[in-house]
Amino acid sequence: MQEQWKMPEITGDIPHGDMPGDQVKIGEEHIRKAGVIFPELMKELEARGQRRTVVAICGGSGVGKSEIASVLGFCLRDAGIGTYVLSGDNYPRRIPRDNDLERVRVFRQGGLRGLVNQGMVTPEISGRLRQLWQAEQDADPAPADEAWRDVYLKAGKRALTGYLGTPAETDFDEVSDILARFHQGEERIALKRMGRETTELWYETVDFSAVRVLIVEWTHGNSDCLEGVDIPILLNSTPGETLAHRRARNRDGMTDSAFTTMVLEIEQRKLEAQAHKAKIILSKQGDILTYGEYRKRMAEE
Repeated sequence: MQEQWKMPEITGDIPHGDMPGDQVKIGEEHIRKAGVIFPELMKELEARGQRRTVVAICGGSGVGKSEIASVLGFCLRDAGIGTYVLSGDNYPRRIPRDNDLERVRVFRQGGLRGLVNQGMVTPEISGRLRQLWQAEQDADPAPADEAWRDVYLKAGKRALTGYLGTPAETDFDEVSDILARFHQGEERIALKRMGRETTELWYETVDFSAVRVLIVEWTHGNSDCLEGVDIPILLNSTPGETLAHRRARNRDGMTDSAFTTMVLEIEQRKLEAQAHKAKIILSKQGDILTYGEYRKRMAEE
C-alpha cells in the first residue's frame, strides 16, 4: 500500500452530506470500514487520472452510508482531492411522510386489484379488509382461515415492488442531470434540499470549481435508473440489520410493522440484483468481497 493511501488521523467534527437535519453519528466502526475502502477507492481514482469522478455509496438503511461517505470525503480532502458529499435522499418525488403514505396506497391498491382479478371481492371480505386497514395489519401474514389474504399480499407486494426505487418514487432524471453536469465541468450547480414538511423545499447553488470527486450516498446509488456513476461501492446489510437501524433512529412511523419488513425485503432484493455492477463490495463485517464471495454470503444468510 502506498503511503498516501493510508487513512489520515480522524480528529474533530467531520463535515457530512447535504441532507437537511440528518443525524450523522460517526463511530469507530464507520471509521474502520472507511479505512478498508479508502485504499481500494484510491486505486480506482488513480486509474481514472485527473478526471472528475462520481462515487456512489449504496446499501440498505442501516449500513452506515452517510457516516462512511462522510469519512471518505474527509480522507479524500485530506489527500488534496476536492470532494463533495451529496445525499440522494433529497430527491424523492414526495416528502418522507407523504412517500410512506404513497407506498401504503400502492400496496393496498395492488392487493385490492388482485382480489378483484380473482373474483374474491365480497361484502364480508371488503368489511374485513377495512378493519385490517384501520388497524394497519393488512400486511401481516395471512391466517389459515383467511386464504384470500394470500392473494391480497402477493398482489400488493408485486405492486409495491413496481414502485419502490423506481422513477415513480424518485426523480432519477434530476440526479442523473446533476452527475452529467458535474462530468461536463460545470463549476456551479443548483442542488435540491428537502426537509420533512411540504414547506421545506429549496435549492442551493454549490461551487464545484475545486471538486474532483462527487460522492453520492444513497440506497439507490447503484440503480439502473441512475446514470453517471463511475465507482459504485456497495455496503452490504441484511433486512434485519436495516430494521434494527430504523428502530434506533425512530424517524418514521410503522417501524416494527410487517409492511416495513416487506419494504426492506424488496429493497434488499433490488440491491442484490444490482450488486454485480459494484466496483467495491464491503461485507457487514468490514471485509472486501468479490462478487462471487458476496453471492455466496448472501445465499448462506
